[in-house]
Amino acid sequence: MIVAGVDVGALSTDTVILDGDNEILAYSIVNTGASSQRAARRSYAQALALAGLAEDDVSYVISTGYGRQMVPFADAQVTEITCHARGAYFLFPETHTVIDIGGQDSKVIRVGSGRVLDFVMNDKCAAGTGRFLEVMAKALEIELEEMGERSLQARHPVTISSTCTVFAESEVVSRIAEGRATEDIVAGLHAAIANRIGAMLKRVGVQEQVTMSGGVAKNIGVVRAIEENIGTRLNVYQEPQIVGALGAALIALEKVCPAPPR
Repeated sequence: MIVAGVDVGALSTDTVILDGDNEILAYSIVNTGASSQRAARRSYAQALALAGLAEDDVSYVISTGYGRQMVPFADAQVTEITCHARGAYFLFPETHTVIDIGGQDSKVIRVGSGRVLDFVMNDKCAAGTGRFLEVMAKALEIELEEMGERSLQARHPVTISSTCTVFAESEVVSRIAEGRATEDIVAGLHAAIANRIGAMLKRVGVQEQVTMSGGVAKNIGVVRAIEENIGTRLNVYQEPQIVGALGAALIALEKVCPAPPR
């Protein structure tokens, strides 16, 4: 029995192919670009090719993410809140809190046995998201992928008072003009993100273990800053971008292989 989960996000579209033993057969991450539907087909096709499968081999597909309605080959749609909770719980069974920072929004989810108990979401602006970091990397003239390691080299982190992308960019420009080290500025940006996530966590309550998903979880500087802010270690999967798609695939598997009644 083979199923798939497709997570259509603002910046990336991710697919996970899962078999009946809960084994990940393949996954694919592509840029969403201008067409969510085209990105979903491309990501799905790549994952199938990596798994050596054809579309007819897949029994059920669930789509998730903000563009979940734009996946014509999906059998059902499930919200990304539910899917990230399920995916995180599967990867780290002691998970009670999930932090998901994606390209355009951030979420904090309180879970119990993989089920959503409460959540808070920032989707009104790019504050503290992957897009926020992209803009700051451009202002600093460094690669986005450099930011994590560069921040760990900071000796005197600066204070960035705003996570609003526009105002924070102005602060960064001012700090550059003052001659502050790039590493110190990046560390300040990461601390600002951590402060915002910390405030969101207070609204739902922090209960260990805490798992972080989404593309920003690849940034070790942000991970460390959040850990310092909340005083606990974060679980981060080796490919945190696929957690939502994995959760969708797990739910798809339940649709075709429902658990026997107890």
